[in-house]
Amino acid sequence: MSASQTDHDYLAKRQLKRGTAGWFLLAGLGVSYVISGDFAGWNFGLAQAGWGGFAIAAVLMAIMYFTLVLSLAEMSAAIPTAGGGYSFARQAMGTTGGYLTGLAVLIEYALAPAAIVIFIGSAVQALIGFDGIWVYALFYLVFVGIHLMGVGEALKIMMVISALAALAIIATGVALISGFDVNNLFDIPVKEGALGANSFMPMGWYGIWAALPFAMWLFLAIEGVPLAAEEAKEPEKDVPKGIIAAMLFLLVTAVLVVFLLAGAAGAKMISESGVPLVDALNAHGNASLATMVNVLALVGLIASFFSIIYGYSRLVFALSRAGYLPKSLSITNDRKIPSRALIVPGVLGFIASLSGEGDLMLAMAVVGATVSYALMALSHIMLRIKQPDLERPYKTPGGVFTSGIALVLSLVALTGVYAFDPRAFNYTMLLFVLGAIYYFAYSKNHLVAKSAEEEFDMLSKAQDELGEYAEVA
Repeated sequence: MSASQTDHDYLAKRQLKRGTAGWFLLAGLGVSYVISGDFAGWNFGLAQAGWGGFAIAAVLMAIMYFTLVLSLAEMSAAIPTAGGGYSFARQAMGTTGGYLTGLAVLIEYALAPAAIVIFIGSAVQALIGFDGIWVYALFYLVFVGIHLMGVGEALKIMMVISALAALAIIATGVALISGFDVNNLFDIPVKEGALGANSFMPMGWYGIWAALPFAMWLFLAIEGVPLAAEEAKEPEKDVPKGIIAAMLFLLVTAVLVVFLLAGAAGAKMISESGVPLVDALNAHGNASLATMVNVLALVGLIASFFSIIYGYSRLVFALSRAGYLPKSLSITNDRKIPSRALIVPGVLGFIASLSGEGDLMLAMAVVGATVSYALMALSHIMLRIKQPDLERPYKTPGGVFTSGIALVLSLVALTGVYAFDPRAFNYTMLLFVLGAIYYFAYSKNHLVAKSAEEEFDMLSKAQDELGEYAEVA
C-alpha cells in the first residue's frame, strides 16, 4: 500500500463534520467558555487587592486577552485546524514547541471541567440539598452524551445556555445601576505597611500582582474558539470574527460585574461572597431577581462546563491524530464525532473531581493557560518573522507589537499565579515534567508527520480526496 493511500485510510477514520458552525455560533462558543467566571471567582481578587487594585489587574488582563485574541484571529485564519494553539506553535516552533503548547492547553482544559463540576455540585446542593459524586457523574454523563449526539446540536444547546447566563448578568447590571455609590468601591481597609497602599489600592502593589489570576477568570478559556476551526463553515473568516465578537461581549460583561456589584453592595462584601450577583441583588432589595439569578448562575457554570468539554475533545483529537497522544483517541464515529476524545478525558476529569479541591484545580488550569498564552503569542511573532509570505486572510492590527504585549503580560500573569498559590504552580510544573517525559521517551518517535508542513499537507490532500469521494457517492 502506498504512503498516500495509508495517509488517506488513516485520516478517513479521523474526520470532523465540516461546515457546522458560522461565526455567530463560534462567538457563542467563546462566550460559553468564559461566562461562569462572571458569576463567581473573580471577586476573590478584591480581597487580594481592593477594588482599585483589582480594577488595575482586570485592565491588564483584559489587554492581555484582547491582544492574544487578535493574534489568534490571524493564526486561526492562516492555519485553520482543530489543534488551535498546538497547530500554531507546531508551525512556528516545530514538533516539540507544538507539543508543549498543546500540553499546556490540555492541562487547562482537562482540569477546568473537573473544577467547574465541583462548583456545580455546590450550587446544586445549595438549591436542592443534593451533592456528591452522583452529581459529578450525572453532569459528565449528560453533557458528554449531548456532545456525542453531534457538534451542530451541541453548539446550538451551548448557545441557548450561554444566552440565558448572559441575560442574568445584564439584568443584574440594569437592576443595580440605581444603587451605585462610588464610595462603596473603597470600603476595604488600607493594609498598613503595604508598599504603595492607599484607599484606591488598599493592599498596595503586591495586591495587584496577587489579583492577576482572579482577573483572568473574567476571560479564561476564550482562546479555545480556534479549536472549532475544522467544523466552521468558512474558518478563515468565521473563526476571527467569532473570537473577536466573543471578546468584545465579554469585555462588556466584565465591566458590568466589576463596577456595579461592588458599587451597589460594597467591595468588602462582594470580596467574601460565594454568589456575588445574588448577594448584591439581595443587598439592593431585589430578592425575586436574586432567586432567578441564583438559578441562572448554575446555568452559567453549566455553559462553561459544557463548552470546555467540547474544547478538550477537539484538542485531544488533534494531538492524537498527529501522534502526540495514543492514535486511537482521534478515531471518529459515524457522526464524525471524536467519541474517545470525549469519553476518556471525561472519565479522568470525573476522577479528578472526586478530590473536591475545585480551587486548586482551577488555579492549576490557570497556570497551564498562562504558559500556553506565552507560547501562542511567541508563535505569532515567530510566524511573522519566519513565514512573512504565509497567506493571512486576517492580519493582527499592530502585528508583532500586539502579540508582544500578550507575551509580556502572560509571563507577568504566570508569576502572579505563583504569588497567589505556589502549590498549584508546582503541581502544574510536575504535570509538565511528566508530559515531557512521555513525549521524549515515546511519542516524539511515533508522530504521523515529521513537520507541521507535512502534517497540514497530508490533511489538506486527504480532505480534498475525501470530499471528492463524498460528492461521487
